[in-house]
Amino acid sequence: MTRAYNLSAGPAILPIEVLEKAQAEMLNYKGSGMSVMELSHRSQYFEEIIEAAEANLRQLLDIPSNYKILFLQGGASMAFTTLVMNLRKTGKVAYDEGGNFGKKALEAALELKEAYDLQVDVVASSAYANYIHLPELPEELSEDYDYLHICSNNTIEGTQYREFPNYEGVPLVADMSSDLLSKPIDVRQFGMIYAGAQKNSGIAGLTLVIIREDLLNLNADLPVIFNYNTYAKANSLYNTPSTYPIYIHKLVTDWLIEQGGLEAVNQKNIEKAQILYDYLDESELFKSPVKKEDRSVMNVPFMTGDVDLDAKFIALTEEHGFRNLKGHRSVGGMRASIYNAFPRKGLEHLVELMKKFEKEHQ
Repeated sequence: MTRAYNLSAGPAILPIEVLEKAQAEMLNYKGSGMSVMELSHRSQYFEEIIEAAEANLRQLLDIPSNYKILFLQGGASMAFTTLVMNLRKTGKVAYDEGGNFGKKALEAALELKEAYDLQVDVVASSAYANYIHLPELPEELSEDYDYLHICSNNTIEGTQYREFPNYEGVPLVADMSSDLLSKPIDVRQFGMIYAGAQKNSGIAGLTLVIIREDLLNLNADLPVIFNYNTYAKANSLYNTPSTYPIYIHKLVTDWLIEQGGLEAVNQKNIEKAQILYDYLDESELFKSPVKKEDRSVMNVPFMTGDVDLDAKFIALTEEHGFRNLKGHRSVGGMRASIYNAFPRKGLEHLVELMKKFEKEHQ
């Protein structure tokens, strides 16, 4: 069977080596006579899996010892709410509204405004421009804020931060769902990083949280199930975690290490994205709506400007084995999500089709 070129924003393409490894161990994990899906989360087998997953993540991101790694459920959308519950101190919180998911994180904080007597400030926003560029962040930020929330890569709009602000005394909290493990980052710049795993880190059902220890247990009166410290103290085994997604995450991080780590992966990602962006910049038919300096290496939206032509091009790519190229409904056009596992030859093939289509529809 020929593998499709999966351009989905998530759940996204996985490395073929990871799928083959999971397939080989599906019925009998390391002589246990059981699938990983059947293993007790209290068993030695699974303890070895989750310990290896954490060790891999620490190695890849050079995570300091004063940061805890939590393997949680609920997705980034649940974290929009639980991070507010866990990190509030004075009740004054700041948000960067640079895209659709930044807006959703903001809305989650606003939902809790009355219950927790919050002051929720938007300190940067590009909503007025429908998020086609990143907003300009303030040069300074009051130390009264409990945190500043930012989304590092906007999956829908195709924008991505290259650098991150450093506000003395204000923890930076980042939703990195669509670019965590795609490039090196300095974890020390952040108070907390969180990500749904289904982009570059594994499959749906797992949420990664990397949090500085001093931000744990700021609100001990929380329900135990929503308190990050509950999971930190129990090594993410307070209750039954998402065992199979954690196992796949472990295989994905094994694969990333085998690729040479995040420096090597980032270089490949940049080269892949450049293949597409170079053509978009020279094309008279296909255009990128995003400013060059804000363009994402992970998610590339583009369009012809004609809805019917967009639909024809998507149909053409389907015939050639591409899947999920249709753009998000709020943007339209096309969107190529080219995460770590997407092959370079897939981008080359896509650009060939774009050139052919443009020639036929000039």
